[in-house]
Amino acid sequence: MKKLEEKHRLATRWCHWVNFPVLSAMIFSGLLIYWAYDPYRIGMGSITLFHFFPDWFYNLTGINAQLARGMALHFTLAWIFALNGIAYVVYTVVSGEWRELAAEPKSFREALAVTLHDMGFKVPLPPQGRYNAAQRISYTAIVVMGALSLVTGLAIYKPAQLHWLTAAVGGYEWARFEHFWLTMGYVSFFVVHIAQVIRTGWANFRSMVTGYDIVESEEAANAE
Repeated sequence: MKKLEEKHRLATRWCHWVNFPVLSAMIFSGLLIYWAYDPYRIGMGSITLFHFFPDWFYNLTGINAQLARGMALHFTLAWIFALNGIAYVVYTVVSGEWRELAAEPKSFREALAVTLHDMGFKVPLPPQGRYNAAQRISYTAIVVMGALSLVTGLAIYKPAQLHWLTAAVGGYEWARFEHFWLTMGYVSFFVVHIAQVIRTGWANFRSMVTGYDIVESEEAANAE
């Protein structure tokens, strides 16, 4: 016999579904700002292996640099992103859910086994709780990244008024560099997160929408 079991509480789902489109739009608006001046690349000296972003990317999107529009949209969404993030952190602390989400010292060791298992290697999984070790590290990292994005974003936005903050993160150029790579981190997280959702199937996605999962009851499991 199957039964419904609560998997994700309303507050968690609310913050998740608010954050996903807001952060996606912030990344896009951030690109509009970045396109006005795009100095970052991977290379050495005069040799460039990869440029953020190459000309074909601009031609493919068909969107010219729109600095003013990008800044207006980015800073408007930043307030929603910040308030939603603060609400999520407060909720996890007050509700005690941080105990199931926060990374532990053993999480880093167990995450390797989880990753190898997910890649198809015959590696036994460590004991699984509500969230596995890799998820704990990812969800902890994304909260820290969110805080750092707000700090570096403010340092870029008001470098004169918040000169102490800008200095604390290494100066304006470093703040912009850090902010950019945090954004690349979000993009990487999105790709991995969506791939994991697809891999785990419809039930996992449904539980994040409804809050409940369909599981076998203990009586049925014992009978087997």
